[in-house]
Amino acid sequence: MSVVEYSNVDIQIDSKIILENVSFTLEKGEFAYVVGAVGSGKSTLLKSIYGEVDIEDGDAVVFDKFDLFDISNKQLQKLRRNIGIVFQDFQLLTDRSVHDNLDFVLRCTGWKEKATREARIEEVLELVGLSQKGYKRPHELSGGEQQRVVIARAILNRPALLLADEPTGNLDYATGDYIMNLLHTISREERMAVLMITHNEQWLRSYPATVYRCAERRITKEIVAE
Repeated sequence: MSVVEYSNVDIQIDSKIILENVSFTLEKGEFAYVVGAVGSGKSTLLKSIYGEVDIEDGDAVVFDKFDLFDISNKQLQKLRRNIGIVFQDFQLLTDRSVHDNLDFVLRCTGWKEKATREARIEEVLELVGLSQKGYKRPHELSGGEQQRVVIARAILNRPALLLADEPTGNLDYATGDYIMNLLHTISREERMAVLMITHNEQWLRSYPATVYRCAERRITKEIVAE
């Protein structure tokens, strides 16, 4: 199943074309990088998939059923429930524990049974290696631990697609390497498609995958490696 399929897509912001004639496909369980210079349209591409930036022209379909060129608000909310997002800015609720940050998301997305929520929270914290730190508040965690909480939050609802915008950008090499390994493990074991923006092209060699490069308003497929 194609998780994302773009064909000859133009993306515009405030009457300015940011990307044009974009064509690419992201399959179930595939990991792909988006690279390029600052301002080349990488974040805009991710925002278009999430429905935050409009598609100006072309065919853009997510999960084989959501047409981004013509999507209603109701459909947009359904689409977003199937997409997890990881950014540099953790955006965690600072007045709540890790556990309560995750519980808040589950309650907001319709998980009514407390026992079911507790089981899922325990599951994702175990997956990201924080099973013993659910009681801590974000300021009591390192930057890498906070990013792991953000990843846990992003995968709570078992999304088919994870969008990650520079998830290692503010982390030291060792911590960033841990996060990269975690993201690739989740993609592989959960069969989750991951589209990740990075400026650190060392990750492309350490954790090879499909690479799309943004330059001169275009996106080109540069490398495919197993």
